[in-house]
Amino acid sequence: MTSDTDTSYRARRDGQREDSRNRILDAAVDCLVEGGYVNATTPRIQKRAGISRGGLLHHFPSRDALLVAASEHLARRRIAISVARAEQIARSHPVGPERLTQMVELLWSTFHEPHWWAALELWTAARTNDEIATALRPTERHLGGIVRGAVDAMFGPYYVGHPRYPQVRELLLSSMRGLALAYTFDRRDPTRDPNLSMWKDLVLVLLDGQDQ
Repeated sequence: MTSDTDTSYRARRDGQREDSRNRILDAAVDCLVEGGYVNATTPRIQKRAGISRGGLLHHFPSRDALLVAASEHLARRRIAISVARAEQIARSHPVGPERLTQMVELLWSTFHEPHWWAALELWTAARTNDEIATALRPTERHLGGIVRGAVDAMFGPYYVGHPRYPQVRELLLSSMRGLALAYTFDRRDPTRDPNLSMWKDLVLVLLDGQDQ
């Protein structure tokens, strides 16, 4: 029979493990975003997390597995924040042009956040690193479903039910992802990108029936 003391001890131990894991993931993300894949080394991550090498290896036996997990960790967090922001917009604008244009702006902004740059570092490294590529494939497929679900939540049931919505969603994601790559070397204000107004017009025409 398990005593209350044993249960309390296990709960504290599990909490400490989760805290250590999150510290490692946060440190890995910071190193990946700030210095790129090459500089996101195990010693740097270990030092930044304030954890022993043994503690780090207990959670993540390889550097690449750690970096992939860190990228997913950040992406999930940022997706949740974006959905929460979308819910705030939806309360003020349940349907209509204002909601659509603000959702396009919100979606575009996600391609300029740390989780995007962290993912991009890993995608680039995966081109010549089979271990990262193997680790990334299932993670990216899973995240792809989460991202699409988050975009659906942003636009809401009214627009998701539109027959053109699936094509609009994929067009926005693909074109925004491609254009965001240029910001690796052309550091300008993304809110002034001329494509942003084009995406807004496109969404209004295809989902709201407005002939711009």
